[in-house]
Amino acid sequence: MTKIYAIRTGSVKVRRGQRESRGKGVARTLNMLLDREWTEWLPIYAWVIEHDEGIIVVDTGETSRVHERGYHPSWHPFYRRAVQFSVHPEEELGPQLRALGIAARDVRHVVLTHLHTDHAGGLAHLTGARIWVAEGELRRASGWGGKVGGYLPHRWPKWWDPELLRFEERPLGPFQRSVPLTKCGDVVAIETPGHTPHHVSVVVQGTVLYFLAGDTSYNQGLLMAGKVDGVSPNEAVSRGTLARIMRLAKERPLVYLPSHDPESEARLAANAVLVAEEGSSPAAFAQ
Repeated sequence: MTKIYAIRTGSVKVRRGQRESRGKGVARTLNMLLDREWTEWLPIYAWVIEHDEGIIVVDTGETSRVHERGYHPSWHPFYRRAVQFSVHPEEELGPQLRALGIAARDVRHVVLTHLHTDHAGGLAHLTGARIWVAEGELRRASGWGGKVGGYLPHRWPKWWDPELLRFEERPLGPFQRSVPLTKCGDVVAIETPGHTPHHVSVVVQGTVLYFLAGDTSYNQGLLMAGKVDGVSPNEAVSRGTLARIMRLAKERPLVYLPSHDPESEARLAANAVLVAEEGSSPAAFAQ
């Protein structure tokens, strides 16, 4: 029987203009950086899928090294103005896996929804696993260009040699391309561009779909309202992904689990299905 665990690897605060986009064009970025209002402390979730074919980890959360002087580039406006972290060593992925009785050698696959630091910061705990990332995401996050874009490629482990997700024409509802992560095909990665252009999500299929959503939105309410975050470079692409998630939720019972939603863990525990529990309005996506 497949079981999913939520692992909270610390907390993060961002400007409210990042959680929910304000303005258009360049104003969206400026509002994200200059907004005086912070969100509350938000969780940084990684996910563990306990499957008959082996352990799959989705995202690796953050590292307590974020509190070391010089860990973040001091010249970057995002790290100077727009984010705060709270991560203790015992909150990191490795100690929490061990608390579940899972050793690093037990992890078969790791899928990174994208390569922002709060999703890839715990890579050092998973030296023996096959680690998967979208090719475009890896390319975008690498080198000097990645640093300018807010990634931290110089903090990736030197041993890290990721494998590239090869998406095929295997539809899952309105999502046209996917790649199976298990032989029986019940755990798949799908393309969910928006927060980053090559962002992916992982879906665990059963009587209910568990949608491990990364940063497709910061919480379920924003998904339902069709609200794009301040990071997404293309609002139309991001809004299209949100609309497809909602269409999938109308086709099949779906539990929506984004990485920074304070309610995600409770929804997972309760199997709280998106549409059946709360309803939705297509008008939210017609803007």
